[in-house]
Amino acid sequence: MQNVTHISADFAISPQITTAQLAQLKAAGFTTVICNRPDHEEGGQPTFAEIKAAAEAAGLDAHHIPIRPGQATEADVAAFDTAVTTAKGKVLAYCRSGARAQSLYAARPR
Repeated sequence: MQNVTHISADFAISPQITTAQLAQLKAAGFTTVICNRPDHEEGGQPTFAEIKAAAEAAGLDAHHIPIRPGQATEADVAAFDTAVTTAKGKVLAYCRSGARAQSLYAARPR
C-alpha cells in the first residue's frame, strides 16, 4: 500500500485510509488500525464508524483516538499506548497526514 511509513517492524503510519484499503492492510500483515482523526474534520473523509465496520469485516481491530492537531492530552497518549501495546500484530495509525499518529507514537512512555 502506498503512503505507509514504517516506524518500527510492528508499527506504521499513513495519511487517511479508505474502507477499500483495509483488506490490503490485512493482506500486508496488519492486525490493528488506529484512527487519530475526529469525524468530519474534512469533507469526504470516511467516518470512524465506516472504517471500523470495514476493518472488522476484514478481520482487523480498530481504535478511535481522535486528536485535534497539537491538542493531544496525557490520556490520549495513554490510550494510544494501550492500543499499540495490546495489539496482536502490526499496527497502522493514521490521521490526515500521519503526523499526529507519529507524534503520539513518539510521546509514548519508553
